[in-house]
This record gives sequence, structure tokens and C-alpha cells, in this order.
Amino acid sequence: MLDHEEIVRLYGPWLPRTPRDAAALFEGYAGLWWIAGGWAIEAFTDIRRPHDDVDPSIPRSGVASLHQHLSGRLDVWQADDGSLRPIVDPTDPVSETCENLWLRPSGADPWEYDVILMDATPTTWTYKRHPGTSLPMSKLLWARDGVRYLRPEVQLLHKAPGLRTKDQADFDACAPLLDHESRAWLRDALCTAHPGHPWLSDLQ
Repeated sequence: MLDHEEIVRLYGPWLPRTPRDAAALFEGYAGLWWIAGGWAIEAFTDIRRPHDDVDPSIPRSGVASLHQHLSGRLDVWQADDGSLRPIVDPTDPVSETCENLWLRPSGADPWEYDVILMDATPTTWTYKRHPGTSLPMSKLLWARDGVRYLRPEVQLLHKAPGLRTKDQADFDACAPLLDHESRAWLRDALCTAHPGHPWLSDLQ
């Protein structure tokens, strides 16, 4: 996995954005969206942390709708395992392995948003690394100041395979604040999807 500095070196700079910026971008958008990544952790813990970008997220099925919503404002690029391809026609399908859409006004401008694609239907979210791990959509998100965020236990599950320094710091900040149900869900999800993970001992 490339770190942020290497991504910037290879693909160009990113403009700093916040959840409030994302909310303005998505104003009037008919589909479901939420904030994932480090901003979701910060919103839950109230502990300030560095951010490389902001990560809005949508169900994979919402790509065409998002493309239409952004028409004339931001170009949509498919970021797939190191390759970038502009999505010119909103009906163009993204590859099955694509997990991110990068947005910017033009090729001369910095990137602005990294939109995470998640496997989600109107009723159910499914973990990309283990299809047997899922949640009802009604339990996937929470809201603060009018912005929806990915629940912290779900965000930690996504961070678990990387175990970067910032992932450990996010776990250390979040774990003591999780209620019993959230801790139990994360423990069970880690046991199923990432057996033997070092966070399990702290979740007992």
C-alpha cells in the first residue's frame, strides 16, 4: 500500500477538504452518502488527528448518479490498484475491483475528494474482505451536525488489515469509547475476517 507522500509524488497533490466541504458538494444529491476514514474517527472521538484527505463514501451502485450530480463541476476518475481512468460517460461501468473514485475539476487541478465505494444495498452493507461479515444499513451510520459518518467499529474493521501507526492510534482512541454492542460486533468481525488480529486481546 502506497503512503500519501508517494501517492502525491506519482499522481499529483490533494487539496485539503473537510466533511463540511463534502456536505456542500453532495447538497442536492439524491443518493446515500457518508463520511468514512479518519474524519469518521475524529467525529466519534473528538480527538484531533492529521488528515491526508476526506473520504466520502457511497454504495457501489451509486456511481452513475454521483457522476451526473458532479457533471460540469468535477471529473470522476476510477482509481483501481494503481491505475487511473477517467469516467467520461456516466453509464461506463467501474471495474469489479475498483474501490475508489478520485475527483478534481480538471487535469491541471489538484485532486479534491477520494470517494470510497462500498458494497451496500438499500438494506445491507457487506465487508469487502469477508462477504460473511455484514450489517443492516440502519446500523452502519450515525450522524453529527447534519453529516452522516461510518460507525467507528466498522471503520476500525476496515483499518485492521493495515495496522499502520495511524490505524493503531485510531483504535487506541476509539476502543475505550465503544459501547458493549459495538465492541462485541468488532470482536466477532475480527475473529471471522482477521483471526488472530492483535486488537482482539484489547476487546475481550
